[in-house]
Amino acid sequence: MKKIFILIPVLFLFFTGCEKVVDIDVPSITPKLIIDAAFEVYFDETPVTANTTVKLKLSADYFDETIPVVTDAIVFVTNLSNNTIINFSDADADGSYEPVTTFIPIDAIEYELTVIHDNETYKGKATKVKSTPLTSVVQGDETLFSGEETELRVNFTDLGPEENFYLFDFTNNLFTSIDDRFFNDAPYNFSFFYGEDEINLPTAVTVKMSGISRAYFTYFRILVGQSGQNSGGPFETVPSSLLGNMINTTDDDNFPLGYFHIAETDTFTLFLFEKE
Repeated sequence: MKKIFILIPVLFLFFTGCEKVVDIDVPSITPKLIIDAAFEVYFDETPVTANTTVKLKLSADYFDETIPVVTDAIVFVTNLSNNTIINFSDADADGSYEPVTTFIPIDAIEYELTVIHDNETYKGKATKVKSTPLTSVVQGDETLFSGEETELRVNFTDLGPEENFYLFDFTNNLFTSIDDRFFNDAPYNFSFFYGEDEINLPTAVTVKMSGISRAYFTYFRILVGQSGQNSGGPFETVPSSLLGNMINTTDDDNFPLGYFHIAETDTFTLFLFEKE
């Protein structure tokens, strides 16, 4: 019996000690410039318009709740066929740089994006990637696991016999990227499902379909896999190990994060209802 009375307080002290809170210092990282320059040319509109915003941020430590924006950079795009320059400005001081004059990227022209920040110069090149228009987007009746999902049925025809890659934006920071290996130069349709916690019905959504390069297709898949689709979208926090096509011409070691890409984009807006 004596042994029993001796062991009880020892065990009590052992498990109590396990509840001690241990503070772990997480090392800070040197902020990296994040360049989000995914241009969209709405080729199926009359007249053709474009979203050519360059968004600049600085990477932050893992537990930081806010990501600082960059408002003091110099940003411009050069048409490398004739060396004309399109200047950008951040009129609202929110880290979003817009062209000072109307800028619609044209076919078969290579453009170079230049960002100058903190006495260092960052550059990247891109040529507009062709796409195909959406044939239709309709709400379907199918569900998946919970029975509460909302289906979208997307229809389009692949752009010619060459290898093509596409990026779909389904609103609410929900994306899907596909390649045409199984439907080359043919009509294609697929279903996308909103989870019950990803959309509140009834509501309007705008679906975007963009043509993208093989390199951007690979980059984006890794980006979404590492960053996730929610919590602000994949471009809110770029993984520090994921390099894009922007380089630092001043200091190779201080590489930037992000990507410069130009895509033909089509949009389709529809109203979604709650099924009875």
